[in-house]
Amino acid sequence: MSGIPPLSAPSRVPSPLSGAVPPPLSRSDSQIRTPVRPGPPPLVANSSNGRNNRAAGQPTLEHLVKDAYEQGCSDLHLGANEKVRFRSRGLMVSQENYPIPDEATFYSWLAEVMDEKQIQGFKDTLEYDGATQYEFARCRINVFDSLKGPALVMRLIPLKILSIDQLNLPEIFRELCYTGKGLILITGPTGSGKTTTLAAMVDFINSEMPKHLISIEDPIEFVHPSKKALIKQREVGIHTHKFDNALKSALREDPDIILIGEMRDRDTVNTALKAGQTGHLVFGTLHTNSAVKTIERILNLYEPDQQAPMRDQIAETLVAVIAQTLVRTTDGKRAAAHEIMINTDAIRDYIKRGEVDEIESIIPKSSFDGMCSMNQSLLKLYEDGRITEETAVENSPKPNEMAQYLRGRV
Repeated sequence: MSGIPPLSAPSRVPSPLSGAVPPPLSRSDSQIRTPVRPGPPPLVANSSNGRNNRAAGQPTLEHLVKDAYEQGCSDLHLGANEKVRFRSRGLMVSQENYPIPDEATFYSWLAEVMDEKQIQGFKDTLEYDGATQYEFARCRINVFDSLKGPALVMRLIPLKILSIDQLNLPEIFRELCYTGKGLILITGPTGSGKTTTLAAMVDFINSEMPKHLISIEDPIEFVHPSKKALIKQREVGIHTHKFDNALKSALREDPDIILIGEMRDRDTVNTALKAGQTGHLVFGTLHTNSAVKTIERILNLYEPDQQAPMRDQIAETLVAVIAQTLVRTTDGKRAAAHEIMINTDAIRDYIKRGEVDEIESIIPKSSFDGMCSMNQSLLKLYEDGRITEETAVENSPKPNEMAQYLRGRV
């Protein structure tokens, strides 16, 4: 195990889960770089809130987070009696240079980012969601119990919000930001970059438009300081007790745009559609893999006899559905591939008639409206030299069609 000087004292900025602000990291410490693989710092005497229970030779939680950040990892996985693991470009990687933590060490890590009431709340409910912030990154936190003991996953969120151009998003993403009202959905599985894409769109609005945007998130991930727009971010459990209450209240807070962290249930969908119909632009996310499945998922929240009127509401309110996935690139990074559906007159008619399956055939033929299928997006990444043929086929929802694209038969 290599010996390097221990990291400095925690350098979080104030957040709902953190305490006072210690001295900031130096400029060189806050830059992203390929690090020398650190070993754990020596045990340091801590306060009586549980941090002093960390076993000898174990690192602080901040040390682990900074190591994951410097390696360019997206997630940090910690658990009592389990090896430390980082998620690097989609793959789980064991960190063999760290000792396996015991339960006392695990709770000392929780004490760095949670107060005693929050830790007791986790022990009572066996679940905890929250966020914290360091000088170099913000982190979404989920704590849970398991067969081997308590465990923790931290999603690393960069403090710098990448722009639409930096993410190489199609021009239609910028055009959608100018929409006056309606519902725009960003969909995809967990870890597909939905939040990063949505943050880029919000940042564009924030920089270009004198709008009022209210977000309701659980928890807040990217932090948006107001620029040309006024941004008000609310976190469930801290700034509001209930998600539904905050969403309904937002309609009375003079918003131009409402951002919903996730379209969770029928009540959320009802309120989002109402907001979209009454002159607001609503952004939301769903865990679906395509535009057609997104419409079906929303309709399936309702009883069969309610679906016909809901189809009319969706058809009149929906602006676009963007389904996204992340694929590994030839340079070892990741890039987003998209299916983009714009709610044109033709698609609106199919939704009203309940023939949503027909939409799938329209999307690849409507590039002039800004649409593209997932296979078309993957093909472009392949033609740009960013992904391999194998990656394109592996991530395609229709691998046989993708193979024909690659052979020039489509």
